[in-house]
Amino acid sequence: MDTSPTALFDSYEQDFKQIIQSIRDKLEGDAKDAQGEQRKAALRRVEMELDEADEMVSQMEIEIQGIPQSLRPSYQSRIKASKADLQRYKKLSKDQHAQLSRSELLARPGMGAGATSDEPYGAASDRTRLLAGTALLEDGSRRLLESQRIALETEEQGADILRSLRGQREQIQNARDTLQRADTSIDRASGTLKKMIRRMYQQRFVTAAIIVVLVLLILIILWAKLWR
Repeated sequence: MDTSPTALFDSYEQDFKQIIQSIRDKLEGDAKDAQGEQRKAALRRVEMELDEADEMVSQMEIEIQGIPQSLRPSYQSRIKASKADLQRYKKLSKDQHAQLSRSELLARPGMGAGATSDEPYGAASDRTRLLAGTALLEDGSRRLLESQRIALETEEQGADILRSLRGQREQIQNARDTLQRADTSIDRASGTLKKMIRRMYQQRFVTAAIIVVLVLLILIILWAKLWR
């Protein structure tokens, strides 16, 4: 198992590329050429995969925090490129949805085959339906803009969370560094204490030796005085 600091990032990036390839195939295939329910189903699958791709990018942004500073710039460029791909396919998906809505409106009975100019009531009815269709498209556009706004707000909240996590990670790293320095200081203090204890025993040994020598000298002096 790869335990390098970039392993998870690389794994998420590979998943992202596979999802993007699947999205590309759908947008250039069923979502573009199919009709009716088949096209709707393809676009729904595209939306689900876009959400998955967005999640992969979020995971990549989290994992990059654990990559060494010397390697981080190249990985940041890869995230930027992934975001650009994601936004491009989101726009393509949005365009495909708009085209589908427009096609459905034009396919309704009477939308493209109204009365001639000799039938003013039929023409007026066509204009009414066209206005209704335009209003429906505008409503759909407003909903898409609202969804985009919510997505941007969610992205900003995610970025705030990432910044908060980054700050907490730095605090934990600082605490770890402090503990390491404390361990080093304790090791040094322990070594100093051991040296002091050895010196104390050496001094005791020297003191005892001096006492023994003095006692021997005293005994020799006494012996010499008593036996003369």
